Amino acid sequence: MTINEKFDEIVLATTNRGKLHELRELLVGCSVRVRCLVEFGEIEDVKEVGSTFAENARQKAMHYSKILNCVVLADDSGLQVDALDGAPGIYSARFAGVEGANRDEANNQKLLRLLAEVPAGKRTARFCCCLCLARAGEVLVEVEGFVEGVIAEEGRGENGFGYDPIFYLPEKGKTIAQLPYEEKNAISHRGRALKKLVSAM
Repeated sequence: MTINEKFDEIVLATTNRGKLHELRELLVGCSVRVRCLVEFGEIEDVKEVGSTFAENARQKAMHYSKILNCVVLADDSGLQVDALDGAPGIYSARFAGVEGANRDEANNQKLLRLLAEVPAGKRTARFCCCLCLARAGEVLVEVEGFVEGVIAEEGRGENGFGYDPIFYLPEKGKTIAQLPYEEKNAISHRGRALKKLVSAM
C-alpha cells in the first residue's frame, strides 16, 4: 500500500524553506496534499532534546501530529564529519550560533576553519536524514538515509542549502550544490530516506 492509498494529506513539520522545497519535490509523485506548519498559524514549538537525529524526528512528528490531529512527516538531519568525531551532528543547523539569513554561510565557514589543517584523505563525511511519520501522536514509520562524501576546501554551486556547497561527491566530481535538483533528489540522504518510507508503507 502506498502513501497515496493511505493518506489524503500530510503536514511537513518544518519551517525551513530549503527542507520544505526539497520534501515537496520528493513527494511530487504522490497524490496527497502536502502542507506545512506555517499554514496553521501559531503552534507551540517542540524542544529538540534528543541525542540522535531519530529521537528528534520522532519528537517533532509526535508533537505536531498530536496538536494538529493529523498525519505529520518530520525530518531531522545533518552532517557528520569523521575528523570532528561526528560533529556537527544534531547541532548542524546551529553549529556557528548564528540565526537568520547568514546562518548557512556562518556554519560553512566555521566548519572549513576547523578542517583547515585536515588533509583531503581525512575529510570524509556523510549527510544523515531520519524521517518519522506519525498520526495523532502515534508513530507509524521511521526510516533513515545517508549519503557519503568529502568536505571540500571551499564552497561551490548555487543549488541547495545548508552544507551542500562544501559537500563534495567524488563519484560525481561536484558538490551537492552543483547538481541539478532532480539529480540531487535522486541521491540525497533525504531522498533515500523518503524512498524507504514509501516502501515501508
